[in-house]
Amino acid sequence: MKIPGRNILLAACFGTILSALPVFAHHSFASEYDSKELVTLTGTITKVEWTNPHIYFYLDVKDSTGNVVNWAVEGYPPNTLKRTGFTRNDLKVGDTVTITAYRAKDSTTRLAGREVTFPDGTKKFAGPSGGSAPPTAPAAR
Repeated sequence: MKIPGRNILLAACFGTILSALPVFAHHSFASEYDSKELVTLTGTITKVEWTNPHIYFYLDVKDSTGNVVNWAVEGYPPNTLKRTGFTRNDLKVGDTVTITAYRAKDSTTRLAGREVTFPDGTKKFAGPSGGSAPPTAPAAR
């Protein structure tokens, strides 16, 4: 027996499920990162993912025993960073940078990037200041 409109019903259900996926993909700062755990690390950039909904870049950092640990640093969305003067070309694989960032609550090597200090000494905001408000545009120099 053929059910009238079955294909339309299946398409509607599938569309509803797909439209909810971005909601599950996005997260709040407070759900993943600890605003009381601000750390400063210096390391070498190994990879840059300049994609939505958030950029990620990865750093090799030597720990206290000399072992190299790769850290994933999450930043604001590309468009937000671009509006504040932070571009994809600022993050270069092989550069040594210093970051201040918030640790992940699950104690993994993931961070919510706050500020990046580049090899020439310039600093740019990459992410939240302990909350979820985006940064303001940098002051004129």
